[in-house]
Amino acid sequence: MTMSPAKITSEQEDQMFRLLRQLDLEPDASQRVMSVAIGVSLGRLNALIKQATDAGWVKITDRNGPDKRARHSYAITARGAGEKNRLTTQFLNRKLAEYDALHGELTGTASGLSPLSNRTKLMQNDLAPIPELFVSYESAQKLKIEAGNLTSHDLTPRQICDLELLMNGGFNPLKGFLSEEDYNGVVENLRLADGTLWPIPITLDVSEDFAKGIEAGQDIALRDQEGVILATMTITDKWEPNKAREAEKVFGADDDKHPAVNYLHNQAGKIYLGGPVTGIQQPVHYDFRGRRDTPNELRAYFRKMGWRKVVAFQTRNPLHRAHQELTFRAARESQANLLIHPVVGLTKPGDVDHFTRVRCYEAVLDKYPQSTTSMSLLNLAMRMAGPREAVWHGLIRKNHGCTHFIVGRDHAGPGNNKDGVDFYGPYEAQDLFREHQEEMGIKMVDFKHMVWVAERAQYEAMDEIKDKDDVTILNISGTELRRRLSEGLDIPEWFSFPEVVKELRRTKPPRSNQGFTVFFTGFSGSGKSTIANALMVKLMEMGGRPVTLLDGDIVRKNLSSELGFSKEHRDLNIRRIGYVASEITKNGGIAICAPIAPYATTRRAVREDIEDFGAFIEVHVATSIEECERRDRKGLYKLAREGKIKEFTGISDPYDVPVEPELRVETEGTDVDNCAHQVILKLESMGLIAGN
Repeated sequence: MTMSPAKITSEQEDQMFRLLRQLDLEPDASQRVMSVAIGVSLGRLNALIKQATDAGWVKITDRNGPDKRARHSYAITARGAGEKNRLTTQFLNRKLAEYDALHGELTGTASGLSPLSNRTKLMQNDLAPIPELFVSYESAQKLKIEAGNLTSHDLTPRQICDLELLMNGGFNPLKGFLSEEDYNGVVENLRLADGTLWPIPITLDVSEDFAKGIEAGQDIALRDQEGVILATMTITDKWEPNKAREAEKVFGADDDKHPAVNYLHNQAGKIYLGGPVTGIQQPVHYDFRGRRDTPNELRAYFRKMGWRKVVAFQTRNPLHRAHQELTFRAARESQANLLIHPVVGLTKPGDVDHFTRVRCYEAVLDKYPQSTTSMSLLNLAMRMAGPREAVWHGLIRKNHGCTHFIVGRDHAGPGNNKDGVDFYGPYEAQDLFREHQEEMGIKMVDFKHMVWVAERAQYEAMDEIKDKDDVTILNISGTELRRRLSEGLDIPEWFSFPEVVKELRRTKPPRSNQGFTVFFTGFSGSGKSTIANALMVKLMEMGGRPVTLLDGDIVRKNLSSELGFSKEHRDLNIRRIGYVASEITKNGGIAICAPIAPYATTRRAVREDIEDFGAFIEVHVATSIEECERRDRKGLYKLAREGKIKEFTGISDPYDVPVEPELRVETEGTDVDNCAHQVILKLESMGLIAGN
């Protein structure tokens, strides 16, 4: 563990800031060059270098070469880069205070400039660059080598999204993953410990096993899923959060029907780590690279174009004609240019994939005036947190240089809770945004509910139609749109652009042409495999699509032979089955799965993976445990009762009975052919296979 630096004066802080900045820009410069660059004597420079080295901010190595004046090489460390970021903010705030004092002395009035941390008023959004957490290219190359020897954490897709926006300033003023104190403040009252508004916890969740080897003060490397080092992180906090409390306060209810709450309890690691991050490189995106912009890149574009007012449109859905009318109105009302800013990170399970959505956006961009409209993609992992999410989205757009933001009806709502009621009221998001918009420095544009008035052949705001009883008002809900797509029905041009419909039909053909998964679950001996085999034969007889059977015993033998029967291993086995089934479904085939799959959370995770590509039909083979034990053709129940088989489902390990399966079949007193035929009838009713 490195030494803590002694308390230093403002002047010394300024000098240390200049030294760290110079080492980041020119790590191989001689001491004489450095002393001139930062404006101190050689003696003072040596004292600063020693102080920085003792604190672990700078690493010195010997260097061979003909120039005796450059005997040493200096490299800023990950911790030093973090300290530089901190000192940068300190330095700028101090200089702003000095300017304000001088302005007051000369004019007798205040300058009107605020410290950086308080710069939230709309008039102060001058599109100047905002702080990023990256080090220079030269320092990054050295940090990569240093980071290669650190303990590494492999980031999840959600964490990669969060890290990218931390590093590029999208989450400004955050300097890393939240400390425990900041986390508690955000959860309880939407504010960081220093009082700054921030509504969503940005946390690094890790497993208990990983956390055991981590101590406060330690540096770790953050890698993407291919092992590439993106950043380093200095650990300041490690704690086990109260996730039920987080769910209640942030998402409004501790209800697993909410996708973020489900993630919180069933996917996220048990332990949170907090601390500043130092950016080495951005995550690599191979798709739509020309459409991806950092906050500073967008700010530079707005400066170049002379845009001083920009209204951002947040979307995770394809654009239809109502959206176009809405965005036109928002731009006119705010007298601003338009930024179409769709989310292409993680959204709600079941949403249209971002590849299709971006193609839809590009297909209709020519419907907008090119001189006043731009589109950029935002790699954000949405939480679907309703009111809090709306405020969060506003802060993110402010960081990207926007002055206005469209807040929709039920903005970022996840749908219904376990009682069948919407998680959030339709206007709660607008109310919370309105409450904080002055502090945020970005104005809200209310989302208007747009409907088609047939007699006038145009879209109008529902609450502005004075003659509702005398005109024909038409609208197509998201549910109705999905039904028409799945059944190959007409989608009228008044609702959507032909170009958008064409793209959607490419990705979402009629259900009878899509791949799908039939997922049997039930006790051992319930008849899952037998029914699955019969179903496979019937579907192969029909033809049209390839059929693959993923039987539990066969998968265990060929794909999961090394796994035992612990909960962790059972989950892993089912996730493997789910992955294979999702690939089959994605490629237009039929996957029939017949594992025991005892845990509801794992079945839900598999469902979410598969529903990105096609239908998921859960079939509960509801044979009682008594009947299964009576059949016991393999003698497994007998061995389990004798204690010779541990963690046996139904005997010594629980089985979560499906609450809302697509189909439940009873095998007691019913022959196999009839059970398989029930599944066929269900598939027909869902439009997945053509009826005879």
